[in-house]
Amino acid sequence: MKKFSADQVFPISSPPIENGVVITDDAGKILAIESREQHDPASLEIHRGILVPGFVNTHCHLELSHMKGKVHTGTGLIPFITSVVTQRNASPEAIAEAIERAEAEMLAGGIVALGDISNAPDTFPVKSKGRMRYYTFVELFDFLQEANAEKTFSDWKAVYEKIQLAPGSTRALVPHAPYSVSKSLFQKINNFNPPLAEVTVSIHNQETPPESELFEKGSGAFYDFYGKFNISLEQFRPTGKPSIFYALENMNPANRTLFVHNTLTAKADIEAAHAWSPNVFWATCPNANLYIENRLPNYQHFLDTNARVTIGTDSLTSNWQLSILEEMKTIARFQSFVPFETLLRWATLNGAQALGFDDTLGSLEVGKTPGVVLLQGLEADLKLTEKATVRRLI
Repeated sequence: MKKFSADQVFPISSPPIENGVVITDDAGKILAIESREQHDPASLEIHRGILVPGFVNTHCHLELSHMKGKVHTGTGLIPFITSVVTQRNASPEAIAEAIERAEAEMLAGGIVALGDISNAPDTFPVKSKGRMRYYTFVELFDFLQEANAEKTFSDWKAVYEKIQLAPGSTRALVPHAPYSVSKSLFQKINNFNPPLAEVTVSIHNQETPPESELFEKGSGAFYDFYGKFNISLEQFRPTGKPSIFYALENMNPANRTLFVHNTLTAKADIEAAHAWSPNVFWATCPNANLYIENRLPNYQHFLDTNARVTIGTDSLTSNWQLSILEEMKTIARFQSFVPFETLLRWATLNGAQALGFDDTLGSLEVGKTPGVVLLQGLEADLKLTEKATVRRLI
């Protein structure tokens, strides 16, 4: 049995507890949440700071960890994608070593679960060890080429079947983004995934102005991008609406849907998605948004619509580190109107719910094994600053 105490305990699913105590067994299962007054101080591991459950990182590309520092910042999404496509090759040994280091960084930073995009089997050996819970999203794209949907589906289904699931982890086939998935491929993905709210499907959403221009006007930089790879968009017809509406028309509302990035998402887009399905979540990756596009979503839109926001890091190709605390700091720095307790919920319970991992993760509740994380260096009013640090206790 272990007893952790701090200035405050934030269970997330219930109000904070001053001088609280989190009691776990040796495996980290929560046995009780109590007050320090109920215990002999000598029996407690007492810390300055606050205790929270382990973080849930809902969006990453772990397989790109070997590309840290190889892609320039501030280029915009299309040059970024071009750099990834043309520079991602490396030796299997270098890729494997980088994946191991990246997972170790996340574990040390208090991350207990990961929603991870996979285009190849490179991450599967690490995931099979079960050091954290993984939701592996095998991501499909056919660059809006209806004729390529069948081959694309077959190729990535073979990748999906290679996943060795550790206990507690799961997988799904998912579409990459509205600008890269044909209607036929969307349908094949829908037919493959069970039409249940227990299945999470992620999709990159509204990251860059050219994405909006493609769907609303039928013009813009995506035509040049595809042209460089000899891909024709002659058969593509713009919808006259923001790109998210193409996704809504072609995805299954019965599944949990995790819209990722949402840099340009408007309040009306969020409301339309919520009307489409009650199973919608929104993953924000602020440092990646700054790295690639030098912009952030307007988080007020998400607060105004009671949206269930989660936090991701994206990959080391588009970020300086894989730290949920650093993502929270960035939000607090640039849009400080987001309350601290709201950020905590985004980083923990909302993420666990989005991945369907809230049976064990996301909140400090009796019976769960969510990890116990210590946050220190916060100001008296719980304001996040650069001084804030994270340490995983269990």
